[in-house]
Amino acid sequence: MRKQTIQHSSPLDALIEVTKRLSLHEMQENMASEEFFHLYSQGRLSDDIDHVEWANDYRHYLVLRQDLEDKLLNPCSPRLTPSHRA
Repeated sequence: MRKQTIQHSSPLDALIEVTKRLSLHEMQENMASEEFFHLYSQGRLSDDIDHVEWANDYRHYLVLRQDLEDKLLNPCSPRLTPSHRA
């Protein structure tokens, strides 16, 4: 499988896109992503390509969601960029 890079115009667009992919995984497997990820992280599910992609999508979702929550809860705080970190 060829890896594909997709650029979104905003973090919200990226969150929407990954949420759509998670929804497809959930419908195909009849399991919530949170439950899947818990089982997968415990090694109770196989490492087939569909599970690896689902796990990666879920990790991406968690990061995007946390970033957006941080921005919404602290709109005035400066975002640390690599050049601003100690």
